[in-house]
Amino acid sequence: MRFPLSDWIDSHLGVRHNLGESGMFGSIRHPLPTEREVRAADPQELRRSLADRVGVDPRRLFLTHGATEANGSLMLYLGRRTPSSKPRCRVAFPEYPPLFDGVREAGFLVTEEPGPVDLAVVSQPRNPEGDLWSRDRLETWSEDADHLLVDETFREFVGTASVADLARPRVWASGTFTKFFAGDDLRVGFLVAPEAEADEYARFHGLVCDQVAPYCVAAALACLREVERIRRDVESILRPNRAAWGAAVPGEAVPRAPVAFDRRNIPDGQAFAERALASSVLVCPGRFFGDTRGVRICLTKKTFPKDLAAYLAVRDARDASTPTRPTRRRPRGVRRPPGGSGRARAGRG
Repeated sequence: MRFPLSDWIDSHLGVRHNLGESGMFGSIRHPLPTEREVRAADPQELRRSLADRVGVDPRRLFLTHGATEANGSLMLYLGRRTPSSKPRCRVAFPEYPPLFDGVREAGFLVTEEPGPVDLAVVSQPRNPEGDLWSRDRLETWSEDADHLLVDETFREFVGTASVADLARPRVWASGTFTKFFAGDDLRVGFLVAPEAEADEYARFHGLVCDQVAPYCVAAALACLREVERIRRDVESILRPNRAAWGAAVPGEAVPRAPVAFDRRNIPDGQAFAERALASSVLVCPGRFFGDTRGVRICLTKKTFPKDLAAYLAVRDARDASTPTRPTRRRPRGVRRPPGGSGRARAGRG
């Protein structure tokens, strides 16, 4: 058992039409290091290479076993340092579940309300919606937060610059090799700390995060050396898949990341996902992301056009037993802003 979203996906991998997995694992191959490269693997070289790609000083970048470990270590780090007995964290739903579940476990009160907060967390590009906020929108949304954590798990798919260089004093950014690089088996991620926090976080990182294995370091370096080949392989799959999705949802923006959040004719995401499974179609219910409407669709498989057709056949089949009134249930412990849902305040109207 890992976490509910992952368990949902793993427990239904035998379906004919898999629209549940958001990474490229199984669709492309990453390079494998040689024995010599493994013996010579240097974590500091990987730190320097990643820092160069992100555009920061290597002393600000810390290796982890994935973005989840990077995010979790930061949440614990900030949770123990905030003067408040109940620190507050802003989230814009729908959002990737380990982000809001993680801060809750670290002692934060999760909220969508406007006003000062100790931390704001957001995925960029967004998971599950696939869109990418402008820098102005991101800064406006987080301007009254003491710290901002941006999970950039999908950044390589869009080729944009990291937000680690935002003109704010306390911006943290995380990344991973598990999505774009299909490196589920590599277990490599990283966290970029603000300049002013790098030395203090380094001591905490050394206590709670183990070293990345030499094989994983060597494989990550091999991925970076072949990044342009990998990009071509990824685009050869995503280009037709984005076109197919765009044709299926005319008038809507095509997602930048390889995920989309579909609410059309889906007022109850869980009920729909279970009905889809009856047709051997795997999608992820919106409840995992903090929105009971809709489901997440992933565009990462070579079979996506065929899988999409099977999905649309289920989605567009009218079911009189399905409720027609949309509902939205916040995750446990999330406070509702006075006078509304807060989506417009967060720039999400």
